[in-house]
Amino acid sequence: MQSPSLSSRRVFLGQAAAAGGSLVASSALPFTGATAEATRQKVNIVNTRGMATITVQELMKRRGHLEEFGIEPNILYVVDASRLMGSLLSGESDICMFSGIGSVLTAIEKGAKIKLVAGSLIKPEHAIYTKRPEIKSIMDLEGRTLGAGSTGALLHTMWVAILRKYGLDERKVKFANIGSTSDVFRAVAAGVVDAGIAEIDVFDQQAKFGVHVIQEGELWKELPGFTFQGAYASDKAIKEKRDAIVRTLAAYARLYRFLSTPRSKDEFVAAQLAVSARPDTSSASWQWQFFQEQQIYATDLTLSEERVRYMQELNIFVGVQRKRVPYADVTDMSLARDAVKLLG
Repeated sequence: MQSPSLSSRRVFLGQAAAAGGSLVASSALPFTGATAEATRQKVNIVNTRGMATITVQELMKRRGHLEEFGIEPNILYVVDASRLMGSLLSGESDICMFSGIGSVLTAIEKGAKIKLVAGSLIKPEHAIYTKRPEIKSIMDLEGRTLGAGSTGALLHTMWVAILRKYGLDERKVKFANIGSTSDVFRAVAAGVVDAGIAEIDVFDQQAKFGVHVIQEGELWKELPGFTFQGAYASDKAIKEKRDAIVRTLAAYARLYRFLSTPRSKDEFVAAQLAVSARPDTSSASWQWQFFQEQQIYATDLTLSEERVRYMQELNIFVGVQRKRVPYADVTDMSLARDAVKLLG
């Protein structure tokens, strides 16, 4: 088994306060005790499902940061970006914390009233796996069937980005819409597809599954400008529930900062073991080490203009977006800035 190169790798504000200008200034500290519990704001959070997401959500539940910031969370998982958009635009959900941002940019360009409000995982936590011993590099993928999602979805655009980087025309491969990253990995291990992009929760178990990662397959190193996931909300929710969204972002920023410190190991491992279909302490420890060294969580909630530009240009290249939309029209980073202020 090849070892990865990690070093290379609910406080409700009165109407008078809300009308007074800065919502954050009205209450700059986290909320604790009986008063906080009686006044928590309900926030519906929707995410796509992935091992990193459900582990972080389990850790959030155990640490209670959302409640600390006066939020009563309701967590919902959906299977794809279209259902995410529908949930947010219908008002069923208030914010998405973990989802690929490419489809958000496409939706905004087509008129959806949504804004990116923060970064979450700012680099991929994915690798390219194959069971074929003769496939060792990107150029060996020509003519092969690659496990992906639908055209323009996260896995598909990630494929296009890495193929484009190494000069392999994506028209010279066949994309198979398999589904989620876990579905793709199962298809790779079963030999249904020649290669596929999947998460790093199986990176240290390549020998066990009879697969290997190709030479240019460590995508956190190969595609550092590819923003894996971000947070976004509808314009309506931002206007009507701004304070609750700011506090939600603050809670996640606190969790990201905790995850980025050595003292988080035992709690991270315990959280992953609790949610994993195949609990493995060694694997969970490896993933914790990966997150430590790669620092892929947006501890300052930043989603830069450069990152948004990169993802829009990739969307345009793939053909799911016609033109680049100004940064100010696709983001509202003021919520992230206000959330960071709450951290002290």
